[in-house]
Amino acid sequence: MNKKIFRTIWLVALSVFLASLAFIMTVSYSYLSSEQLKQLRIEARLAAQGVERLGKDYFTNLDTKDYRITWISESGEVLFDDDVNASNMQNHKERPEIQQAQKSGFGQAMRHSFTLDDQQSYVALRLADKSIIRMSTTQLSFLTLLLRWIQPILFVVIIGVALSFVLARQLSKKIMQPLNELDFSRPERYFGNENYKEVEPLLMHIAQQQQQLKANQEQIEKTALIRQEFTANASHELKTPLHVISGYAELLKNKMVPDENITLFADKICAEATRMSKLAEDIINLSKLDSGGAELVHERCDLYQICKNVRDSLEPTATKAQVSLYVHGDHTFVSGSPGLLHSIVYNLCDNAIKYNRPGGSVHLYLDQQDDATSGTLTTLRVHDTGIGIPPQDIDRIFERFYRVDKSRSKQAGGTGLGLSIVKHAVQLHNGTIQVQSFNGAGAGSGQAEGTTFTVTFPAL
Repeated sequence: MNKKIFRTIWLVALSVFLASLAFIMTVSYSYLSSEQLKQLRIEARLAAQGVERLGKDYFTNLDTKDYRITWISESGEVLFDDDVNASNMQNHKERPEIQQAQKSGFGQAMRHSFTLDDQQSYVALRLADKSIIRMSTTQLSFLTLLLRWIQPILFVVIIGVALSFVLARQLSKKIMQPLNELDFSRPERYFGNENYKEVEPLLMHIAQQQQQLKANQEQIEKTALIRQEFTANASHELKTPLHVISGYAELLKNKMVPDENITLFADKICAEATRMSKLAEDIINLSKLDSGGAELVHERCDLYQICKNVRDSLEPTATKAQVSLYVHGDHTFVSGSPGLLHSIVYNLCDNAIKYNRPGGSVHLYLDQQDDATSGTLTTLRVHDTGIGIPPQDIDRIFERFYRVDKSRSKQAGGTGLGLSIVKHAVQLHNGTIQVQSFNGAGAGSGQAEGTTFTVTFPAL
C-alpha cells in the first residue's frame, strides 16, 4: 500500500510540475511573440521616418540582418527589398498587411511567406505619398523557443523529478505511519481519534468482522462440544437396550427362565428393540436436520388436517394413558414439508400424552394473527394438563438426550431427541417455538399444572 500511495503522490506531483512548466512555456511564448511584434512595429516606424526623410537613399548601407524591409508603391509594385531582388517579386497589393495599411495606415499579419517559404510576422505602415514600408521577421515558433531553452528546461525537469520523488517518498511514509502503527487486534481503541477519522469506517468494519469471527468460533466450538456429547450420549443410549436385550437373550438361551415367563421376557426384548429402533431413527432424522440433508420441499399444507391426522394416530396411545385429545380451530395453511410438520405436531402431542396424568387432556389450538413486523402468522398451541416442567429445566428441554424425569421418560419409551427434532424442524420453516409450564413447585395460587408449547409459522 505504501508503494501505491508513493506512486500516486509522485505521479500527481510530477503531473502538476510538468503542467506548470508547460503553462510557463506557453505564457513565455505568448509574451515573446507579443514583444517580437512590438519591436517589429518600432523598427517599422523608424524605417518609415527614414524613407520619408531620405527617400531611396535611406536603404543605402542599411544593416537589417534581424529584419527584412520592403518598400511597396501604392499600386503594389515592390520598389525595394533588402533580401530579394525587387524586380523579380510579385505585386504585393493583395497581401493582407498591405491592404490593411492602405485602408487604416497600419497593418500586421502572421502568415506563410511565398517568397521566403517560411512563417513570417509582418508590420506595414503607410507613408505620406501612400507608399508602404513593410518590416518582417521570422515568426517565433514554440519549437524554436523550446530548442533555444532546452538546456535550462532539462535541468529544471531533472531537479523537479528528483525533488518530487523525494517529497513523495517522505509524504507517503508520513501518511502510512499512523496506519502502520495500528493494532488491528483492538481496532475499537482508535474510535473517535482524530488521527484515524478517515479510516474509522474501516476500523468499525474490522471490529464487526472480528466480533463475527469470534461468535462463529464460539458457535463452532459449541457445536463441536454438542456433537461430542451427542456421540457419547447416543452410544450410551444405544448400549442400554442392547445390554437389556443381551441379558434377556442370555437367560432364555441358558433356559433360566420359567416357561410361564418366556412370553414376558420376549415382550421385554421386543420393547427394547422397538425403543432402540426409534432411537436410531431419531438420531438419523436429527443428523439430517443438522447437516441440511433433510430437504424442505415447500407445499401448501393444511395444518388443521395434520393435527387431526396426528390425533387419530395417537388416539390409541391417549386412550391407553386415559388422556383425552382435542383439536380446536379451523383449516389453516402454511408452506412447508408435510412430513416435518407432522413430526412437529406428533412429537409435541406424544410428549403431552406421556407426561400427563390419568384423566388429563391435551388440547391443540390453531388460529391466525397479524403481526406488525412479520405479517400474518399461523399459531399452533399444544396445551396439556400434565405434571409440568420445573422452572430450572425449561431452558434445557430442547437439548439432545435431556430428560426432565429420566425414569419416567424411559418407562414411556422416550429417546430424549423429540424436542430437538421439533426445534430444528420449526427453524427450517422460519418459525418460532416457545414453552410455558407450571408444575407443583412453580405453579402459583389458582394456577393449574401443565405445559403449553406455542409454535408460530408464516401463514399463506
